[in-house]
Amino acid sequence: MEEKTFAMPRIGDKAPEFKAVTTQGQINFPADYSGSWVILFSHPADFTPVCTSEFMTFASMADKFEKANTKLVGLSVDGLYSHIAWLRTIKEKIEYRGMKDVEVKFPLIEDITMEVAQKYGMIMPGEATTKAVRAVFVIDPKGIIRTIIYYPLSMGRNFDELYRVVIALQTADAFSVATPADWQPGDDVIVPTAGSCGVAKERMESKEEMKCYDWFFCTKKLDKQKVLDTILKK
Repeated sequence: MEEKTFAMPRIGDKAPEFKAVTTQGQINFPADYSGSWVILFSHPADFTPVCTSEFMTFASMADKFEKANTKLVGLSVDGLYSHIAWLRTIKEKIEYRGMKDVEVKFPLIEDITMEVAQKYGMIMPGEATTKAVRAVFVIDPKGIIRTIIYYPLSMGRNFDELYRVVIALQTADAFSVATPADWQPGDDVIVPTAGSCGVAKERMESKEEMKCYDWFFCTKKLDKQKVLDTILKK
């Protein structure tokens, strides 16, 4: 039987489409999420400690992501009943870092055929041939992949950073700016690089609220509350 091969998706590509069974029913991805940002993420296996710590953390932050118009969708190559039993165990038995009685309400995809994992390049033979690595895809409301992050099996993700990624992407889109290293809402943002010598000269001589370190590197203030009012749901 001929094995299917897929090119790994890239930033700027349309998110590969699929239909799948999840712990929250069947989904048609990404069509069901049109108009929302989505974090599609994979984990290696149910009933493993690193994955348990991640799911508890993500579930505890779900409302925070929801306010930023961001849905969470998980995936592993385990079956549906394994998913259900594991999530039930998390809620009923696991207490970790002050988190307890944590209910995972976002969908967790059953992918025992590995079809979705293969489409998204989540199986990396150098790590494992039967487990998905910790892949993260941030997908915008138009179904376009905007960020891709991969972590090895042994390392849990930083979920505050994933939240920062979503806020930074939405800020860049809403205000036509870029965000510098370690940016947080309230920090200065980067004005797009001047496209001509005339514009560059004007910027360097401008008395507007813009700080230019050189012609190609200018920043301006962007009020934190303005960012949050624009992005977060009330």
